[in-house]
Amino acid sequence: MVSVEQVMQALEQVMDPEIHRNIVELGMVREVKIKEQAVQVTIALTVPNCPLQGTIAADVERAVTGLDAGLKPQVTMTAMTPQEKERMVSKLRQSRKEPAHQSLAGQMNKVKSIIAVMSGKGGVGKSTTAALLAAGLRKQGLRVGILDADITGPSVPKLLGVNEVPVMGPLGIVPPLSSGGIKLMSINLLLQEQDEAVIWRGPLISGAIQQFWNDVFWGDLDVLLVDLPPGTSDAALTVMQSLPVSGVVIVTSPQDLADMVVRKAARMAEQLHVPIIGIVENMSYVICPHCGERHEIFGKGRAEEMALAFNTQFLGQLGLDSELTRLSDAGEIEAYSNPDVERVVAQVRDTLTA
Repeated sequence: MVSVEQVMQALEQVMDPEIHRNIVELGMVREVKIKEQAVQVTIALTVPNCPLQGTIAADVERAVTGLDAGLKPQVTMTAMTPQEKERMVSKLRQSRKEPAHQSLAGQMNKVKSIIAVMSGKGGVGKSTTAALLAAGLRKQGLRVGILDADITGPSVPKLLGVNEVPVMGPLGIVPPLSSGGIKLMSINLLLQEQDEAVIWRGPLISGAIQQFWNDVFWGDLDVLLVDLPPGTSDAALTVMQSLPVSGVVIVTSPQDLADMVVRKAARMAEQLHVPIIGIVENMSYVICPHCGERHEIFGKGRAEEMALAFNTQFLGQLGLDSELTRLSDAGEIEAYSNPDVERVVAQVRDTLTA
């Protein structure tokens, strides 16, 4: 017969997958009851319906049966009360010796690389490219998030099919997950109506972007992609100066006008000493569905020449594809597969910090 004390000691080996502290230390073990071979454990999650609750439950069961194979663990999941959350945050602050007014999210996030996706011109498929990069890197097993910095024209939630309202956890805002496991934060997830206009001046936009970085509990990520709005205004400046950006991916299209404006974005990155990872030329071609012939309907692009001029990589060309349009409109862009996209993703991954 095991005791409650023995079960609690065993549960000290169960770690919260995001906070990386054991669930006993965090105060998540609300109750343990033992009746003959049945061991009932009530776990208080930091946020309701935590996507990792299955992992925690399985770890609890293993810890209990590790004491005695004949034990029958019964795990019940609930959510922390405000008082329990306050106690947990206070304990974490004491252990980190952080001032009480500072958000814990920024202190506890562990993001290896931040890649900004930008273009000097709108309409070149920058958000689509950012979503394709995120989906491709996620398929390779990386932990991926997207910060949608296009405050006045957010489109990433639609592409990924995410409409869940973010919840406030004890450490900060918890970003919703896409069906493929991509963490996402966007202003559109906070609006009552998706088509509601965000009519903000530059300082408010900059403040929102900084909040999405500092007050969102991203947890452990291999890469955070930042989808920037077109141009070289406040939003792009805020991201490049306030976030530890590893590099930028620049998206262009074959038109001469796009080429000219996108060069401004490249020069901005240079002036702010942010490395340019490479240049992607989107909408480069279309494949005839009848004969299979490739047509450059917008003319021959000069992205490769631009890459040489800025001493960076030409990451590749992406074509117009009705299947991509269909999946994007359905919020299922993660299901899209294309060799050209895979080549671009592979080159971007090669640049990530080990």
